[in-house]
Amino acid sequence: MTTLVFVEVAEGKIRKSSLEAVCYAKAMGGSVTAIVLGSADAVEVQSLGKYGATKVLHAADSKLDKGIIQVYASVLTKAMQDESADVLVLANSSLGTPVAAKVAVKAGASFASNVVDLPNTSSGFVVKRSIYTGKAFSIVELKNAKKVIAIKKNAAEVKESGGTAEVVNYAVTLSDADFNTTILSSEKATGDILLPEAEIVVSGGRGLKGPEHWGILEELAKTLHAATGCSKPVSDMGWRPHHEHVGQTGVKVAPQLYIAIGISGAIQHLAGVNSSKCIVVINKDADAPFFKAADYGIVGDAFDVVPKLTAAIKATNG
Repeated sequence: MTTLVFVEVAEGKIRKSSLEAVCYAKAMGGSVTAIVLGSADAVEVQSLGKYGATKVLHAADSKLDKGIIQVYASVLTKAMQDESADVLVLANSSLGTPVAAKVAVKAGASFASNVVDLPNTSSGFVVKRSIYTGKAFSIVELKNAKKVIAIKKNAAEVKESGGTAEVVNYAVTLSDADFNTTILSSEKATGDILLPEAEIVVSGGRGLKGPEHWGILEELAKTLHAATGCSKPVSDMGWRPHHEHVGQTGVKVAPQLYIAIGISGAIQHLAGVNSSKCIVVINKDADAPFFKAADYGIVGDAFDVVPKLTAAIKATNG
């Protein structure tokens, strides 16, 4: 079996979620070919061999830098044909999922998103999907000869396997029809660590009482090398930028650790964080709904608890 992996790039660097996709494909067995579209750092591209890719196709045409879904779908469909790939694996993301759906249509492939485990091939090709915002799972059989799998974050551990990859310049022919959509502008998330890639997220709600008090949260996040997030009301009021909004209608996260500070725990927020490995809640309201979903809870005033927590972590780290 040959598996093609679509690798997403941000500012020339490979996204961690795409490294997970390469490791997932490696764990499936068979041959793994990765494909990178647009400008990317040569060292980054070569490094994909360490995670399980035996071959990397690099389509370096600058027209591919903008991430237009139709264009990416056309290139990936052609690459599947050229490489005789049976399966396309990619990250379940704002770019990867719509691209996957279009590739499935173009290639006549079965498609599953939010996949959380390796396929069961003992009888057919069966995958486990996260559904209902992580509250349940569905078991789906992919029956078509070609298959497209979009994996959920943390579905695979990122680990080096010590291999090397042959990097091949992949020439693509792009038609005008593929460019019938124009991206007029885009708003890029800022920060040292971005939410979708973060292993630790420190998030704040209205309990912080105003944007002027966000310093204690940012200091904790800096100490933990974490990304910062917020609840929907906080972004709606303009206390924090919209790209930090975590929840069902914002960014869905699945970090190793999610710390919620002054967030009551509305169901819409929980839907965006319930895939976190560990949830810690800090709230002075002992009846806050978030405590029911927490692995650990601290009942106390954030302005008292958070600075002490930050100081304790700094002391532990030396």
